[in-house]
Order: sequence, then structure tokens, then C-alpha cells
Amino acid sequence: MALKPFAFCTASILALGLASVAHAQDTAPQTVADDSAPNAEDIIVTGVRASIVGAINSRKNNIQIVDSIVAEDVGKLPDNNVVEALQRVTGIQVTDRAGGETATITIRGLSDPVTTWNGRNIFTAAGTSFALQDVSANLVKKIDVYKTRAADQLEFGLAGQIDVATRRPFDFDGFTISGLARGVYSELADKFNPNVSLLVSDRWETGIGEMGFLINGSYTRTKYRNQNVQAGALVPFATENPPSDTWLTPLQRIFPNTDPNNPYWTPGLNAGLPTTPGSTLSIDGVDVPYYLSRDAVISSDLYGKRERPSINAAFQWAPNDRSTYTAEFYYSGFRGTTFNSMMFSYVDWWGNLGANPGSTFELYDGTNIIKSRQVGAVAGFNSADYATNKTDSYVYALNADWDVGDRGKITADLTYQDSKNQTSFFAMRTNRGPLDVDVDFNAGGGIPSYSFSTPEVLTDPNAWTIGDLFDNGNKSTGSAWTFQLDGHYDWDEGFLRRIKAGFRYDNRSASTFVREQSAGGLGTTLASLGEGYSFTNNGFFDGQADVPTSWVLANGPALYKNADAIRSMYQATNPNLLLSDQMSFGRVFDINEVTLAAYLMADGQIDIFGRPLMIEGGVRLVTVDTDYDYFDRYNDYARTGVSTGQVKFLPSFTARYEITPKLRLRFNYGETLRRPAFGDLNPNVSLTGDLSGLGFGTGSAGNANLRATTSKNYDIALEWYFERNSAIYVTGFRREIQGLVVPLTTLEYIPNNTIVGSTATDYFQVTRPTNASDGVLKGVEIGLTYFPTYLPSILNGLGFQGSATVLDSSQTIPDTDTAGNIVYTKSAFFAVSKFSYNATLAYERGPIGARLSYVWRKGFLNNNEARAFANPIGMWRKPENSLDMQITWAITKDIGLTFDATNLTKSKQQNYYKYDTAGGPVTMNSSTLLIDRTFAAGVRFKF
Repeated sequence: MALKPFAFCTASILALGLASVAHAQDTAPQTVADDSAPNAEDIIVTGVRASIVGAINSRKNNIQIVDSIVAEDVGKLPDNNVVEALQRVTGIQVTDRAGGETATITIRGLSDPVTTWNGRNIFTAAGTSFALQDVSANLVKKIDVYKTRAADQLEFGLAGQIDVATRRPFDFDGFTISGLARGVYSELADKFNPNVSLLVSDRWETGIGEMGFLINGSYTRTKYRNQNVQAGALVPFATENPPSDTWLTPLQRIFPNTDPNNPYWTPGLNAGLPTTPGSTLSIDGVDVPYYLSRDAVISSDLYGKRERPSINAAFQWAPNDRSTYTAEFYYSGFRGTTFNSMMFSYVDWWGNLGANPGSTFELYDGTNIIKSRQVGAVAGFNSADYATNKTDSYVYALNADWDVGDRGKITADLTYQDSKNQTSFFAMRTNRGPLDVDVDFNAGGGIPSYSFSTPEVLTDPNAWTIGDLFDNGNKSTGSAWTFQLDGHYDWDEGFLRRIKAGFRYDNRSASTFVREQSAGGLGTTLASLGEGYSFTNNGFFDGQADVPTSWVLANGPALYKNADAIRSMYQATNPNLLLSDQMSFGRVFDINEVTLAAYLMADGQIDIFGRPLMIEGGVRLVTVDTDYDYFDRYNDYARTGVSTGQVKFLPSFTARYEITPKLRLRFNYGETLRRPAFGDLNPNVSLTGDLSGLGFGTGSAGNANLRATTSKNYDIALEWYFERNSAIYVTGFRREIQGLVVPLTTLEYIPNNTIVGSTATDYFQVTRPTNASDGVLKGVEIGLTYFPTYLPSILNGLGFQGSATVLDSSQTIPDTDTAGNIVYTKSAFFAVSKFSYNATLAYERGPIGARLSYVWRKGFLNNNEARAFANPIGMWRKPENSLDMQITWAITKDIGLTFDATNLTKSKQQNYYKYDTAGGPVTMNSSTLLIDRTFAAGVRFKF
């Protein structure tokens, strides 16, 4: 799949190289100066090329290893948020493209970059990071991705630092108004969505100095549709001729026995149960051959809507040319609703085999895994899941910088931020009677097919009865006061060129709250609720899979709108069910964390063989004192208090040597840390009932004894700026990480819990995080930007930008054996692709600017599944790719029309089970999610 686009990119590079030898008229000179190479010829570039060249110069002039997106790079790419813009940066991999956008980002395989806004750490509610996808690309001036860190930068975030810089009034010469209006068409949802922004800025001279004010607002709305079809997990079944001295009937599902002295089989083994023909289980002392087959087939048709309003405002005052005062405000909002219409059909029944002798099944060759089967009288349910999500985050900042003499500067920064998030979930199950199903768990390309003998039942509200109700919500808040003071003094000559020192104080508070209740089924028909309470979807996977395209279930939005009326009905099965005016949130945890950091660093320069060697070294001292209060929701919210403290010295060293004016060598060593997420520290258990008939439920809890994860980081880079506007660079890196937080799952007996209804159980697979893993991540990244200076005729203005990253990782993963002892295995890091690349062809000539961008990443281990089934524990993701394009037509120098398109190849997101050599995408395929294709047209202006 990846060979064709890779060959395309290689051919493009070769064509550009050959074309560059042709003589053509030189481009008009413009200014892009490199202060470290004063003899270089100055040139001027505009538009797309200007943004790419700006990124080159950002890396070239910084002593750290930094990759950037500047100015029009974000605004002119078909990107709605920062994560999508970053997918073309060297070493960055993105995934989770549901809902018409990209949500997850890793830098060199690590998923915890610290997020800063104009250098200030920001967060969302009770989290320790900020949702980058909530940052509108319309507000961004520049994005810097720091892959190494100096002592004066924030210490946390093993992956690196992503700094999002927004605009300030002194960035402009005077009065400026600019804006963007786009309509984005979502193909899967068949909806048009607005994306608008407006910036107004001015600066003026007054009797007390120069002043400036800027306000920049953005609003995006997206209506989307996620369509996902899934073959369920694998579980064992008896063969068609089970041993006569057992209680098993033909093709009976074999559930695990909760008696630890006679388990039948152990769920959640790393490699799952053996798949060779004739494999057996020991059941009551008898060796029983078994087949492996799926427990269910699941279709999920989710309708979503999200809105993101955001505002950035700044006021600047320069009373003289030696001081500047800046007041800034940033607001980021999120409003989201989702209605997931899920159809869950069991395919694990065996009881009517004798009454249905026509039932058949087919095995994959050379295995005991069932590929397809006919199953009679299987149960099933639909679930109408309606969820809301609301976030408001505010940041207020005051900054002042003063020149001290001719060579010194002091900067002070005071920041207050406040963030709140609230979610709700309201779901009603509906159950149907037994149906015969014909299913092929992999009908081709990893996608299952299934059909029912009486498909008309699926859309008949009289054939479905009202089942369990789930009603819960969460609330979280976070705030912080941060003060930072920095100062430096510079010299132009001698070895010592700069001394810099600083201090940072951060006082962070966070709280979370929860409410939850549920009730058992009513037994009446869905139709009895009335017409407005039923919803029938259509067109699901239409033409892309042989699965039902339509089914009926409760209308999620109607349920939520009339929640109290629904709750009143369910009080017949749970009299303790509360109405809106009776409900309250129970406190889960309160955290107060005070961080003090101080640093000292120095820059030096010497000549070696007549060429400059720049050296930067420093140390950062960090103390973290945390007070926790946790409240047990299953014990009348009883309080437990914990206090912890840590002290860390974090050294860093960087050297940059100019071998020639165009060739540079860099080396960096530094130490960073990752503090535990606040939610991972909460030791109290959150339980979910037995939703899938496994015989046990699931649960999660934190670990108050978690400590910070630390990393020793090594980087070495060689960079060749071989031509104007062009560069190639190679970077090798190694991360030695101690105390990685990984999940550890155990089966626990928890009686007298609050689970009611058909999912009630006393046994739970509970997962807790632990610092039980050490790991090493290493790799090489290669980047190329090439804008030939001599291209003939119409090709003048063509350029290429691309990169490739090779990664290798290994970490220890804890597990528990049958005796409850912790044992360790080796695994790759989660969400790390061993190989990924991106390639962009850019063209700008006259009024036309265009880009064609392709990103691809190899398949990777996304996560480990809950240890509840017989398949391998690893959930792997197939290779992912996206082909995007953008065209701009400058009608005048101030007005341009744009056309954007994303996911032109209609790629899918697919998962499968695998551990070591066990499993794979053919026999153990899991889910297939359709990824949206979007088209956008708009207008940009600036006056």
C-alpha cells in the first residue's frame, strides 16, 4: 500500500534534482537573513515558500533541535487545528482521525509533549496537558516543536515541548484587519460546516509611548459521522463432538470458571489461547479440544457535533525602546454532543444446534479459529448513547521585559488560568428476541459481514423491548497561578557569551466530581414510548461492507431532552433513581500541587579549525510538593489524604559546530520527567458492569504511590543547508526511560457494589497504573526541504518538503500469573510506528499557490486490551495514511480564494489482535472505522 506513494515521492525528488540543472531566469531577490552566515546572499520569498523557509531558519538559528511551522504554513494548509498542522513536521506521528479530525500526536513515539502558549504551560480542567486539537489554526502565528530542551525550559514532557505562539499588535506595522471564512463539507455526515476567524489590530504613538491592541477570534463547527463495524473478541467453544465424559454440548461456549482451583481457561494471556488444530483445555480433569470464535458482531453509527469558539487578545505598551509591557488573554471553548447508535449482536449461542441441523461453520486453514458460521437464535441489544461535553478554559497573563544596560534583559511573567469541564452520558438499551445470523468474521480486507434471517425485525420498534438505563456525568475544574522571572547578560567576545538564570513558581489546584445511577429494563416495547422516541439510521457502511445498513433504537437526543420523564419511568425498577433537581455531584479528588524550579545556564563559543563551536550548558532544580484528598464513591465518599514530595536535578548540555557555513553538527544531552496524571493517582475504584456477558465486569483505579517517570535523552544531528531555501538534516536520538506508567490488571471480588440491572456482578477485572516499566526508544529522522533556484518556465516555483522517521522501542510490561505473582514481558512502546514519512509538493507562481501532502505511518501497537478474552492482548493498528491538498488563488494582494481537501484516498482506520507471532490482521481482525473525507472552499483577506 505504501510503496506507490513512496515511489511517487522519490520520483518527485529525482525530477526536481534533474530540473535544477536547467538554466532559467533567477527569482527576484528578497530578504531571508541568517544572522549566523552574514555572507550568504539575501533573498526574499513570499506565500507558501516563505512559511517553509521560515521553518528552516527557525531550526538553523536555534541552538536546540527545533522544527517549526510559521506564518502561512498553518493558515494555508488544509488544517483546522494545530494537531493536523503538525502531522507534516519531522518526527511527528498522528493518529485517531475519527470525527473528521486528527486527535492524537506523538513526537518520536512519545505521547506526552508539554503544551505551552507563548511559552506558558496551559492545561485543560483537571488534566496535566492541553487538548491541542482545541487550538484553532486560525489563531496561530508560529508553532515550535522542541525535541531537545535547555535548562530554561519546562522540565516535564518526555516527548518534547510544543509552543503555540499567537499574534500580538507589535507584530504589525499599523492598523490591520484580516479574516477567513470557509465552508467545510463532511462527506460521511453530508453536512456543511463553518470555519471563520477575524483579526483586528492597531498600534499608535501616544505621549507615554507606543501602544497596540489586537483581538483575534475564531469559530468552528463540525457535524460529523463515525461508522465502525467490529468483529468481537475471541472466546473458546467446544467442538461439534465434545468428550462424552464432560457436561459440554456441541459448540457450547466455554466460560472461564471463577474458581481459581479449576479455572477452565485463563482470560487475557499475552498471546491468547493456542490456535493450532487439536489444542485442548483442561476442564474438570478432562482434555477438551476447542475452537476459537467471536462472541459478537458490533456496528456503531455515531452522529456528532462539536463547536470551538476561541479568542486571543493582547495589549502592548512600550514606554521607551528599552521596555515592553504585554497583557494577554486567551479563551478556548469546546461544545460537543454525540449520539452513538450501536447494534450489538451475540454470535455465541449453541443451544438450538440440534433443532437447526443446517448450521455450519468454516475454519481458517491450519487453525482452530472459526472464520464464518451460521448461528441460531442469538440474542442482541441496541444502545442509544447520548453524551455531552463542555469545556471553558481562560488564561490571563501579564508580561514585562526590561533592558538592563546594553547587554542585559530581565523578563517577568505572571499568569492565572482557570478551566472547567463537564460531561454527561444518558443511554438506553433496547433488547430483541432471538434471531438466526449468518456471519463471516473476515469477508475481505479485515471487514466482517453478517445478516439475519428476518432482517425486518431490525427496524421494527415493536420487536424491541426497553432495557437498562445508564445515567452519569463528570465535572472537573483546574486553576493555577504561575510566576516566572528570567534574566540574562550577553557578551560579544571571549568564550563566555551569555549567562542566564531564572525562577518559576506554579501553584496548581484540580478537583473532579462524579454522579452515576442506573436502572434495570422495563420490558415494554420501544414503540410504547411514542414515535418521537424512536430513531432509525440509514446508509450505514452502504456499499463498503455486507452488513445491515439500518436499525431502530431509542432516540438519544429525545431521551436527553426529556431525561426526567425517562427517569420517572425507570423508577418502577429502581425507586432510588434521582431526578434532575435531586442529583448532585460527589467529589472524587482534590489536588494541590506546588512546583518550584530554578535554573542556571551559560552559553559559550570558541573556534575550532577556524569555525565556531557554540556550547550551552545548565542545570534545572525542580521540587514538586503534592497534597491529595481522595473520596471513595463506594464508601459514602470517605476521605483519604496523601502527601508526596520530589526533588530533581535535571542537567542539560548542547553543542553546535559549524563545520562549514552550510554544514552544522549538533549534540544534546538532557534529562526530563513526566509527572503522573492526576486521575492516575486516585486509588478509588470505578466499576462497570458485565456489559458483554463475560461473567465479570471491569474496573479502573489509580495508584497514589505513582512517581514521576524520568528520561535521559541523547540527540545528534547533521544539517546541510545546501542551497537557498533548501536543507537536508539527519538526527539520531535515544531515550532511556525509567518508571514508565503501564496498566496492571487483576481479577478481584468486589461484593455489595452499586451495579444493578442485567450487568450486575461481583467479579471485576480491575486495571491500575504502576511505575513497573523501563524502556529504551531510539531512532533516526531525516528531513528535506528543496526549492530549486533554477527551474524552467512554468516549473519555476515548484518545491518539495518531506521527512521520514525510523523508530525502535522496547519496554517491560508487568503481568500477573495464575498465582497472582507479577511477571514481566517485553513489548514495543504503545503508539510507535517503526517507520513513517510525509511528503509535500508545493507550488507557487503568480497568483496561484498549491500543495499536495501525503502522510503515512506503518502499523503499530496501539494499546493492550482488557485481559478478558482468549485473543492476544495487543491491539494493533494497520498502516495509516492521508492525502490532502490545498489551492489558493490570490485575486488581489489582499484577497484570496481557497480550496482544501483532506483524505482524498478515503483511508480507513483498522485494528487487529496480535502479540509476538500470535494473531494478525487476517484471522484476528477487529474493527474498521471509516475516515471522513472533507472538501472546503473559502476566502481569506487582509487589509
